Amino acid sequence: MGVGNPISFFRNVVSVLCALLIGGCQTADPLSAKNDPKSPWWEMGFIEPDYMKVWVEDSSVLDINNRVFFRAGGSSAAGGEPEDGTESARGWGPVSGSGKSVTGAQLPKLIFVRWQSISEQKTYKGFIEIPEEARQLMVKSTHQRCPKTPERDARYKATLYVGLAPGGILQAWVRDSCHRPVKVARAQGEIEPLGPEQGKNGGRYAYPVSEKAKRYIDQYGIPYGSW
Repeated sequence: MGVGNPISFFRNVVSVLCALLIGGCQTADPLSAKNDPKSPWWEMGFIEPDYMKVWVEDSSVLDINNRVFFRAGGSSAAGGEPEDGTESARGWGPVSGSGKSVTGAQLPKLIFVRWQSISEQKTYKGFIEIPEEARQLMVKSTHQRCPKTPERDARYKATLYVGLAPGGILQAWVRDSCHRPVKVARAQGEIEPLGPEQGKNGGRYAYPVSEKAKRYIDQYGIPYGSW
């Protein structure tokens, strides 16, 4: 049986193939979070090593549009005093805890923190630069579902954690699409010469060293160099 006009037949075949190819390209990505609910803002929280309590006096964010947002991350940090007989202050514990939305800010470029290290009774200040790879992870965490749980919505809000440790150490993590913390930056702060609250509080710190922290430090010391 003939195919009629061969030119028309060829055109029809090409059209069908193109439609199939285009349809294949438009097949929905099973990990896409395009329609999942998400916040327009990201959040920042602070963490501390066990027993090494901190009080954040000031925190500011410089975003990728070079705008500054003051008092960006709250004053307290997530940590604990487990009294489990281990050197739990050595290294960072779980990177978790609640954060505070940085409302109106685009993704972060630079973070400033001034904080009291209660265990040392010292005050530090420092900057930590957030690299482009971290910002990409923050975007991906809310725009792509975790491959291990594709049936679940993606993260509602991107999260940045800043760890503060004795010796003036700052460290940053972001959470990926599977909620895992990924270390993205580390920095060294310096002593604030004016002391706590920049000398406005008579040299007094926000908290005394707790009895649990005193016992821990007496037994194990402060593990400088482990953060």
